[in-house]
Amino acid sequence: MDAYRAINEILVHLFNEIWELEEKAVITDEYKDITNNDMHIIEAVGLGKGNNMTAIAKKLKITVGSLTTSMNSLVNKKYVVRERSAEDRRVVNIRLTKKGERAYQHHADFHRKMTDAVVSALQEEEIPVLVKTLDSLSAFFKSYREED
Repeated sequence: MDAYRAINEILVHLFNEIWELEEKAVITDEYKDITNNDMHIIEAVGLGKGNNMTAIAKKLKITVGSLTTSMNSLVNKKYVVRERSAEDRRVVNIRLTKKGERAYQHHADFHRKMTDAVVSALQEEEIPVLVKTLDSLSAFFKSYREED
């Protein structure tokens, strides 16, 4: 098998595997009321004072309209709250509740374990090569998205 075909097969398998395994690892009994997609929205809201809907949608590369339905669900399930900005009452910020912060940490723990598993399998001098490779892959996806 040539290198190009092997790399393609590995990448396709890896993308599918990450999506499936992340859902199994992240959506536990404690978080069975949300989806993997909801968990990524929680990640995009982030810790701290929160963000407005436009900023969150931009992070996720979706429209505000697409985000609204999921955000309403997360508000109803008490993972996030909407708060008016003290500086500009027209602005509504989304902030994680304590329940949302626990979900955020749970998701971050999965990603930390995944990264640790990869890095621990490498020699110190191999890490920059992996970073360069992943940067190249990321740049490809970004340029491909910009063509649309």
